[in-house]
Amino acid sequence: MTVDSNPPLVHHFEKLLRHPDEISTPKRHDCHQQNGIMMEECQLPLIDLIGLNSHDERERAASAKAMCRASSEWGFFQVVNHGISPELLRKMRKEQELLFKTPFERKATCGLLNNSYRWGTPTATCPKQFSWSEAFHIPLTKISDQSCYGELVMTEFAAAMSKLARLLARILAENLSQQGGMLDDICNESTCFLRLNRYPVCPISAEMFGLVPHTDSDFLTILYQDQVGGLQLMKDSKWVAVRPNPDALIVNIGDLFQAWSNDVYKSVEHKVMANGKMERYSVAYFLCPSYDSLIGSCTEPSTYRKFTFEEYRKQVQEDVKQTGHKVGLPRFLQVKNAQL
Repeated sequence: MTVDSNPPLVHHFEKLLRHPDEISTPKRHDCHQQNGIMMEECQLPLIDLIGLNSHDERERAASAKAMCRASSEWGFFQVVNHGISPELLRKMRKEQELLFKTPFERKATCGLLNNSYRWGTPTATCPKQFSWSEAFHIPLTKISDQSCYGELVMTEFAAAMSKLARLLARILAENLSQQGGMLDDICNESTCFLRLNRYPVCPISAEMFGLVPHTDSDFLTILYQDQVGGLQLMKDSKWVAVRPNPDALIVNIGDLFQAWSNDVYKSVEHKVMANGKMERYSVAYFLCPSYDSLIGSCTEPSTYRKFTFEEYRKQVQEDVKQTGHKVGLPRFLQVKNAQL
């Protein structure tokens, strides 16, 4: 008997999937065809981090300036020569694939990796709220608690991603004339986490979301993805597909950095489209502060009122529960700016 590792996405959300015409259809543009849909494709700003180690001060400054400009204009950029070895990335992908091949019943019921397994969207009430994916959402402090499933590789990978994330965060903070170590002081392993994603082949519709449109509720995210494609972001009020780069990691600004920078850096809405022919893998590292950390803007007058990370998370969860989608930063605008 064949043991299925796939989550029962079709069966569990059968009622939602009877009405594929309700799924929001991506706008059609030239250049890139995905699942039969024409979609404009973009090359994210490319930052060569080798410039940060240059003895030439002008070269170091140019690399930092390019990163900050991309964070302001795009909210996304990609980095090469980032210091994480290709061998470690390959090992991480291999362990990830083995993990997701675990029988579904074991993934769902045996508390693997700190009971971090998630699949589909339990809160979805209509197709446009549904994500065709499965994931392990693993706090960094819990990785070393595991006695199997690539603990050593995952620990090494998380440490490398954390080091890179903190370097990038320091540069972005210093660009705003702030102490680079400020974010180091409030971001720790207790709230930072890895999210291991798998997007199974989707036979339902070419317009199905692998991951619904959203922004990230952190300071910044670093993504290691395969070459299947599917990631899209909002640029100039339209969705554009991100062209995979085998040599690069993708970085995006989160809501907390947008609030802290007083809207200098942008937390941009993004999504993943499901694929009807190939499964997709990615791993994301999320740089987050401690739950009691107070998030305030680094300049005045501030667009947003001060809030703790715990307060922000609870508001996001409540909005998703009540409305089916995340509202995010607009909930925390100063009263004079609020337009909800």
